[in-house]
Amino acid sequence: MSYLEHYNLKEEPFSNSVDNRFYYNSKPHAEALIRLKYAAEQRKGLALLVGDVGAGKTTLARRLLDELDENNYESALLIVIHSSVTSEWLLRKISVQLGVQKPAEAKTDLLGQLYNRLAEIHDKKKKAVVLIDEAQMLQTREVMEEFRGILNIELDGHKLITFILFGLPEVDQHLALDEPLRQRVAIRYHLQAFTEESSEDYVRYRLQIAGCKKEIFTKTAYSAVHQYAKGIPRLINTVCDNALLEGYLRKKDRIDHDMIREISVDLKLADT
Repeated sequence: MSYLEHYNLKEEPFSNSVDNRFYYNSKPHAEALIRLKYAAEQRKGLALLVGDVGAGKTTLARRLLDELDENNYESALLIVIHSSVTSEWLLRKISVQLGVQKPAEAKTDLLGQLYNRLAEIHDKKKKAVVLIDEAQMLQTREVMEEFRGILNIELDGHKLITFILFGLPEVDQHLALDEPLRQRVAIRYHLQAFTEESSEDYVRYRLQIAGCKKEIFTKTAYSAVHQYAKGIPRLINTVCDNALLEGYLRKKDRIDHDMIREISVDLKLADT
């Protein structure tokens, strides 16, 4: 038996893997989506979403990508996994993601191919949008200048591409390496942690999606989850997943405040 059987759940409710079925549309997430979709719709060129570790930036990036109708947008999600990327790597990745066939080796030729592809997308009455997750990994002036150069591509008075960056707050410092680029940020939104009410709703929602039919957490347990996870979705998932496991091991039907505190101490989220 596992905790799924013990609590009559169909699947794990608190996995930290991105799964849109478990997307919880909190007020901050809803506001962020509205602003970022506006940036894409109005061809604003450059938009930025920042948030602390675990706040839900990647979840939001995937959600936005899903909501950009393929009939109206040519969109792609690029995830930066290390800080040593070059401007050439960035240009090539963007070009490939947007459908450039057989990208040229020479940078000037590749820029020409990208322009032609963006013009083709424009002629189809569609908008090119590239989402870049973990944007704080882009840390050089060279890369920022590359962004600015691509944003200069226009046709008929319209920008041919919009970049939406998702990253930790320090991405602002990296954008400032190229002041003209920093001044082109048309939309900026800071994704805040959940309130206590949102934290409780978030836990309840994920349990419901996983097939929960009864109350597993006490009211004070919800408060404790918010307190020790500080309203950060990733930490809420970790605390609640451990709580379900601990409740199963102890053969408890309900998870209370004391159990959440014990788990939080073990996870170094609370003092002993």
